[in-house]
Amino acid sequence: FLYFPETHGITFRIQISLKELLDTDVLLKLLFHLPVNYPSTLPDISVSSDQLTRAQCMDVKDKLLEQAKKHLSEPMVHDLILWIQQHLKYVIKPSATVCNEKTTLSKGTSTEDDGIWMLLLHLDHMRAKAKYVKTVEKWASDLRLTGRLMFMGKIILILLQGDRCNIKEYVILQKTSKVDVDSSGKKCKEKMISVLCETKVQSQHKRFQTFEVKEYSTLDELQKEFEAAGLTTIFSEFVPPLLK
Repeated sequence: FLYFPETHGITFRIQISLKELLDTDVLLKLLFHLPVNYPSTLPDISVSSDQLTRAQCMDVKDKLLEQAKKHLSEPMVHDLILWIQQHLKYVIKPSATVCNEKTTLSKGTSTEDDGIWMLLLHLDHMRAKAKYVKTVEKWASDLRLTGRLMFMGKIILILLQGDRCNIKEYVILQKTSKVDVDSSGKKCKEKMISVLCETKVQSQHKRFQTFEVKEYSTLDELQKEFEAAGLTTIFSEFVPPLLK
């Protein structure tokens, strides 16, 4: 670890034990140095672990610094620790194998996660709509997810298609990131989200080629969007109850 004189801020170490990660227990050792003008200035972060390679530790550090930039000017260490606990397995696994577990299996075998999955989410509201929409679009792009962000009256739906682990990663981002503002205008996490449906894409379902934001003036217009994608049953089961 690096040594920082206490006169130049506060330094502290945190050890996180993550069980059953990648078939092994990982002890992650984090060192945060908070400069005197923290949180207006980003902390210095060092990462080490006996279970990870040096390159993997650097990846963890880089991702933590990326997250730290999102929390600039507000206390962030606790949020960074929670984030890495939830995301470490995605950070340190090679991207080629994160969503292609089948490449490690014998030819001809398959897993439950093979193929394309679909997720339907319901959001209660968006106060900071423009920023929220931009964030959702970025996440979908980063995770190679296609589908729709749909507005109809007070109904807000997110329909996603893609590799299952990328969809699960999206849900984590949606629940743990400060994507909206509360009634006082302060940044807040999404607490009013419901997973309506998660299922494997079937042959009768249309594959979306892009992620689009669309607004519908009537329930009939929204229903036609679902019908065109071969999702009539999913619409009938999950959307009308939202109007009650």
